[in-house]
Amino acid sequence: MSLSQTAAVRRDGQPVAPTRATAISVRSLLLGERLDTRPLERGTSLATSPLTVAVDGGGIAVVFRYGAIVLFETPATAEQRFLAQCDPLLVERFSSVESEELQLLVRRDTEQLVDPSGNIVLHDRTVERLQLVADVLAKNLVLSHYEARMAAIFDHIEPLAAMLRRKGRAGVAGKVLLQHIGEVLLMQQKMVGRVETGEKPELVWEHPELDRLYMRLAEEYELRDRSRAIDRKLDIVSRTVETLLSLEQTRSSLRVEWYIVALIVAELAIAMYSLIPGH
Repeated sequence: MSLSQTAAVRRDGQPVAPTRATAISVRSLLLGERLDTRPLERGTSLATSPLTVAVDGGGIAVVFRYGAIVLFETPATAEQRFLAQCDPLLVERFSSVESEELQLLVRRDTEQLVDPSGNIVLHDRTVERLQLVADVLAKNLVLSHYEARMAAIFDHIEPLAAMLRRKGRAGVAGKVLLQHIGEVLLMQQKMVGRVETGEKPELVWEHPELDRLYMRLAEEYELRDRSRAIDRKLDIVSRTVETLLSLEQTRSSLRVEWYIVALIVAELAIAMYSLIPGH
């Protein structure tokens, strides 16, 4: 465990002994779309909303139903065992795990919440404060994940829009467009319904003294601005795909109408041919 020191001065101008800052290692992971936390609640639970448990082998884990886990002071071997325990509880595990590591400093003589190096600074290490830090870090990972997915979706949508401009048609099957709409709807549902990236956690309402800490951390990680940016992109993708799908359906309807006209003409031709004497 690493230590750092800060200088302090009393009101009478005399120096006081520097206060040691305890550094806590933090590792956050986003493993899948969902995580069934009910089996973990039967273990050594320290708190709920979000679920916080003691890790066998050392450390604390804060577990979120939307597939994120934040570990505090957890040795590598204990982390591996805990993640193996969580693996069967995951739904739609991601092929690539999102992760981030940082240092959390516990220092009682400072008003800072984030130091110049980007480390989070706490006055004390209560379970509630660790839960709040975990909530922000988990939301940060989810936003990073969806930012990457939105970039990939735009890479698929942009050529379709360009083809529509050049040739007046989307040039893609309706099934593909419906899949894009489904993906957008699922992302919106998860961000608003499960993760609530733009909302304060229940913990803040239960502990109003943590409101300043949450607001400072949310601002540091730009949670609200990033969430709004993703919402705007989702809206653009949704409208673009719906427009392309509508055009594709219109083309299909016109094609069917031409088939019907061709059949009617063919029937008339056969009928007229049968009226010709000698046939």
